[in-house]
Amino acid sequence: MLLTDRPLEAFPLAVVFAATMFVYTVNRFTDLAEDERNVPGRASFTRRYGLGWLAAGVGIYVLVVAVAVALGQPGAIYLLAPLVAAVLYSVVGIKRVLLVKNLFVGAAWACIPLGVGYYYEILLTPEILVLVGYIGSMITVAAVVFDIKDVEGDRREGISTVPILLGPRRTRIGAQVANVLVAGGVFAVVAAGVVPTTFLVLFAMNGYVAAYIPFAHPDHGPLFYGFVVDGEHVFLAAVVVALEWLVW
Repeated sequence: MLLTDRPLEAFPLAVVFAATMFVYTVNRFTDLAEDERNVPGRASFTRRYGLGWLAAGVGIYVLVVAVAVALGQPGAIYLLAPLVAAVLYSVVGIKRVLLVKNLFVGAAWACIPLGVGYYYEILLTPEILVLVGYIGSMITVAAVVFDIKDVEGDRREGISTVPILLGPRRTRIGAQVANVLVAGGVFAVVAAGVVPTTFLVLFAMNGYVAAYIPFAHPDHGPLFYGFVVDGEHVFLAAVVVALEWLVW
């Protein structure tokens, strides 16, 4: 919203919160067997408190959909997309197909800037299209790196991932190369005048990812992957908000 010079509004923020909480909470139950091997603490937490969190996730998601329908929001039907994504990822088993899982996660997160474009009626503007490509690419890279911690459990569950195929070291190298290429793409579209120079702030996320990739090892715990790796978009958001208040 800030990068496209649109005002912050509560409803689209609530949609993103509700959708992600719903999808990830459902995934905690469908991935319980894998978590028992990969992240025993998380599996234990899910068994003890999961039903409460699931009820909250479903409740908030249904509430947001109901509000969208009641307000007559255009495109309210698209709010069913998170439900479809959860079924495809966790039930149908897309996550078991090599690289498709990572691309699916990246595409799902790319729907967030896409949704911003739809909500503010700027869907096909260069700014939105660049953000869709950037977020989709970077979250795909993060999803590949994230799989490094699950090598043992994924192998036992018969799930094919990039770290299982290439090994952690080659996965880190490939992820870093992809990160550099994406950063190069950002520089190219800014230099060509496709998007304003404010988009150079995206380099903050590339730098953040470049810093954590060398430390991605199977023996690192959920704090590293769940907080550091998964925190990359939160870091970018914090930088954008800070610059909005202090500079732009």
